[in-house]
Order: sequence, then structure tokens, then C-alpha cells
Amino acid sequence: MISKIEELRQQIKSLQAANEQELEALRIKFLSKKGEIAALMNDFRSVPADMKREVGMKINALKQEATDHINQLRASLATKEDDSLDTLDLTRTPYPAELGTRHPLTIVRNRIIDIFSRMGFTLADGPEVEDDWHVYGSMNFADDHPARDMQDTFYVQGGPSMLLRSHTSSVQSRVMEVTEPPIRVICPGRVYRNEAISARAHCFFHQVEGLYVDEKVTFTDLKQVLLTFARELFGADTEIRLRPSYFPFTEPSAEMDVSCQLCHGEGCSMCKGTGWLEILGCGMVHPRVLELNGIDSEKYTGFAFGMGIERIANLLYRVRDLRMFSENDVRFLDEFQAAY
Repeated sequence: MISKIEELRQQIKSLQAANEQELEALRIKFLSKKGEIAALMNDFRSVPADMKREVGMKINALKQEATDHINQLRASLATKEDDSLDTLDLTRTPYPAELGTRHPLTIVRNRIIDIFSRMGFTLADGPEVEDDWHVYGSMNFADDHPARDMQDTFYVQGGPSMLLRSHTSSVQSRVMEVTEPPIRVICPGRVYRNEAISARAHCFFHQVEGLYVDEKVTFTDLKQVLLTFARELFGADTEIRLRPSYFPFTEPSAEMDVSCQLCHGEGCSMCKGTGWLEILGCGMVHPRVLELNGIDSEKYTGFAFGMGIERIANLLYRVRDLRMFSENDVRFLDEFQAAY
């Protein structure tokens, strides 16, 4: 019996545990009701009477040593755990978290903003629910202009004077009425028009409009700004052409085309064999628009331009259905990597 006690004492002295699970296994092995020390207690009845005192004291001492050693191991494990908390990120997920990407329209919008920002344009913003004056009246739209018709514009219930803006020119108006020239801003935002939703049209879309007002601003300035923009966005070999057009708020007005990036002007299905793709409208700010917004048209001139972000995204990414931009299909969105 005494030799068995000594053997267990040597085992207990060498006990080690790397974690709580191993430590609990050791406690059960030596100190539980069915453990090694409990087994010695059961065998104690067979010890001769003259040795019971000595053997009993040794068993009790062994049990105390086992208890003390296991408690020391437990304290040591707790100290190691506390030390690891300094480098442990408790907010980290237990599994790899996949990062998302920016929406393709956001990518294109940011690229456009970056290009014009490097040319000195600043950002301007305005409300999407607007009044008739800022959307139409201040932009030289006649009272009977077709764009005011209920078929094109979403009017807010309660009166015809409030509506969902149909273009971001309203932001230009708000900037001009409170800012002394020189003015050089771009106005990105969402706009709304009452159109049937299809692969080529939607009832809402996104625009970026630009405005530059100062002394001696000319059409040549407009052309150079737009040429620089096109080459920054589509490539250094991009060419542009300006075709006469009409807008109530600019005179003269033009539509701008860029050389097709798919066929490089040779003609293909994308450009319908012309070698050109229309991307925006532009022109010199109509003198009446300047006057309506409190700017002296005898002293100042300016130019403006506007483009649809979806249109630009289509040219860059060859997206055939505009509805994909607003359906939030993760498989579609995962195809884009944010560069901005």
C-alpha cells in the first residue's frame, strides 16, 4: 500500500495540463469518487491494524498534494489566458468574412467626380423632392413645355408645385441663386421620370450635371473640358464630336458623341455602324437662365453639361439591361471591383 501511495505521489508531481479540458481529466483521474485516491481509500480496510495510522496519514497527505497541484495548474492556465487577451480580437468573426464591392453605378459616379474634381469642379447637392421653380421655371422652361406634362413628371400629391426632380439642373439653380461667380460645380444625383420600365429605360436613374460660370467663358472652354473628360474616362485615343441640339436652358446647345471604344470608329453593332456613341448634352448657359437666377448676363457667361451615369456604365461594362443596376442581384454585383 505504501509503495502504491509513493508511486501515485510521483505521478502527481509530474502532472501537466495544456488546457482546461486536460486539467479536468486529471482531476477526475485522481480526485473523483472513482479516481486513484478513492481506490486507495477502498483498499484501506485490508491494511493491518498496526499500520492503519501511518497509511491513513499518507493517503490524506497524498490527496492534499493532488488537490494543491491541480489548483496550481488551474491558476497557471488562467494567467496564460489573461496574457493572451492583450492580442485577442474579441470582435473578430470565427469564420472568414467576405468583403463586398461597390455598386457599378457608384464606381462610375466616383470616377466621373474624380476627373472633374481634378479640373477644379466642386460637388453640389440638392433635394430630390423639389419645387416647380427650381426644376423648370428657373431653367427657362415655358409654362406649356411638354416636360411639365403629367406623363413625364412625378408630381407630389397635394399640389402641382412640388415634384420629384426630373433632372439635376435644379441643383445648378440653387447654387446660382446664392453664389457669386465664378461658379464651377458638378451635381450628381438621382432623378425621376414617368417612363415604362424596360431593358433600356427606368422610372429613376442617375445623372451628373456640370456648371461653369465666369467672365469670358466660351464654347471652346466647354469643348476642351469635355474632351479632357472623355479621354480620362475612356482612354487617351478617344475622340469627340458635337452635334447641334436644343435645350431650353442652353444656347447654343449640342449633343456630344465619343468614338466607339469597341470598334474604334470602324463601325459595329454597339454604335450601329456609325463609329460614334452619344453620352451627354451640353451648351452655353442661356442668358435668361443667368438672369432668372440672379446673375448678370452682360458680365458673365457659362456652360453646362449633363450625362446619365447608367449610360456611361453601359459603355464601360457592356451591361445590356438597365434593370440589373437596381435589382441588387449579388451575382451581378460581385462582378465589379471598386477602383474608387
